Amino acid sequence: MPEIPGLGAQTIAGFVLVLGRIAPLFILAPMFSSKMIPPRVRGIACVALAIGMTPLALRNEKLSLDTANLAGLLIKELLVGLAFAFAIGAFISALSVAGTLLDNSIGFSFGSLVDPITGTQGTVLQQFHSMIGVAIFIAIGGDHWAIQGIAKTYDLVPLSGMPDFQALAAGAMHAFVGLSVAAIELAAPVLLALLVTDAAFGMVARAVPQVNVFSVGFPSKVLVGLLLIGATLPFTASWLADGLSGAISDALRSIQAI
Repeated sequence: MPEIPGLGAQTIAGFVLVLGRIAPLFILAPMFSSKMIPPRVRGIACVALAIGMTPLALRNEKLSLDTANLAGLLIKELLVGLAFAFAIGAFISALSVAGTLLDNSIGFSFGSLVDPITGTQGTVLQQFHSMIGVAIFIAIGGDHWAIQGIAKTYDLVPLSGMPDFQALAAGAMHAFVGLSVAAIELAAPVLLALLVTDAAFGMVARAVPQVNVFSVGFPSKVLVGLLLIGATLPFTASWLADGLSGAISDALRSIQAI
């Protein structure tokens, strides 16, 4: 590997490997991968974070500068970074899934919107929960937790070490399954209230057939849903903080050396 004046080949190789582990944060993790941040700014932040973390990763490390070895280590670094970032991104995505469940139950799925930031189509409560999730993520210091977590991975799997790929795959599967569980936990109070509302209007329809249940029930479900979303929103921050710390802990447990 060619050397840059003032920098050794070990430092350059270490920087490239660290960049490979950190880059997935800016692809999958919330806030870091936000489309509201210009790609150039995200790239500069990624390089700056890699520069700051390179001395930590290179402590007590002696890398082989063979091209084939460095290519294998870079692939390994990308996999470790993807496993960590996916665990965080999957948990935060549970908010969007919960919003989608509520949109389908309340009836807002009829009025889907196009998000001008991401260019994708989404429903009202899905986008609302996504924005709330990112705001809470920043408020509770989730960005600091993510950076501390990615730094902790170098204690578990150093640059020259190899992770247990079976544990990485199991951790990714656990994060994917946990996404659905977390979404149901978050939306459960509102979904239960909407189910009771539907049952009540069903009984009214049987008892008084002359009443147009659809014209009365739809605005009632909207009212009940919005009131309960507002009532449960203050508890979302504490739920998200506990769940995020658990997601980072699970991700770190899945990242272990052979």
